[in-house]
Amino acid sequence: MRSTAHLEKGGAGPLATDPPGSSAPTNGTSPNRLQAGPSQDMGSQVRYALAAAKHGWHVFPLTPGEKCPLKGFTNWEREATTDQELIRRCWSRAPYNIGIACGPSRLVVVDLDTPKTAERPAAWDQPGVNEGADVLALICERSGQPLPFDTFTVRTRRGGMHLYFAAPTDRPLGNTARRLGWLIDTRARGGYVVGPGSFVDLPDGVGSYDIINPEPAAPLPAWLATLLTPREFEGESTPASAREVLATLGGRSAGYVYAALRGEVQRVLDAVPGVRNHTLNAAAFALGQFVASGLLSAELAERALMTAAQGNGLSLREAATTIRSGLTAGTFQPRGIA
Repeated sequence: MRSTAHLEKGGAGPLATDPPGSSAPTNGTSPNRLQAGPSQDMGSQVRYALAAAKHGWHVFPLTPGEKCPLKGFTNWEREATTDQELIRRCWSRAPYNIGIACGPSRLVVVDLDTPKTAERPAAWDQPGVNEGADVLALICERSGQPLPFDTFTVRTRRGGMHLYFAAPTDRPLGNTARRLGWLIDTRARGGYVVGPGSFVDLPDGVGSYDIINPEPAAPLPAWLATLLTPREFEGESTPASAREVLATLGGRSAGYVYAALRGEVQRVLDAVPGVRNHTLNAAAFALGQFVASGLLSAELAERALMTAAQGNGLSLREAATTIRSGLTAGTFQPRGIA
């Protein structure tokens, strides 16, 4: 674990500064383990921060009532700490929310979100699939893997879940957005999560972050680690981004439509086994809507999707059939630019 000596000497960083006119709370002792249940007491953040630190998780202050780092805390990954005295001094100032820096904490956190709107991708528009936990369950079913819910788990303010896992030591894992599927993000090196004991009051949702499974963080399942491993680490030479795919084709459409094309191509590149064909079909359908409106070349859309699909391991025959089906279906529902 990273040493906090740079905070203890010379006053470097916000955690090293003594809070003016305040003292450590008398009830700021850490519980032996993080306990399940709602965090109703707004003065309990220090106890949760101390408990997280006892797990070896590096914490730093978030703005009260929000999810962003405290003002002036720009290098949170380096300055996050497990030092008990620094934590007491910092959280005695105010009921700061708790940020947990995943990298130095050797954590991978799977964020299972709930939808903010009624819209959902065609690939996931299936009975019983309503939120990130359902998507993960479907991925497990398709992959023949057990549900990975037997680990430290936090219920988030909007009813989602954070699954905490011990990061693997044999590969570098960073943050991902929808690489596993709809409404699933992950946080690892370079990322942080809002920790238990926090309370967030924002326009898109108000609520606390509560522990619902206090078991220790289990090792990240090997099959999930494989799906989250960066392509460059695997030594693949296939295109890693939509920009690379489109650069090889040399075609462009203007503005919004080109951005949509790039986004759909990236989703195909990021799709994991078990959902690649569904993702490709949904992307083809979306682009077919622009083709029908005359805003996008059918040839460019088909070539871009084909390059991405083959780059992600789909066969030529399978990809061609799916792309044609999706493009054709999309043309029956033309889409313009609002």
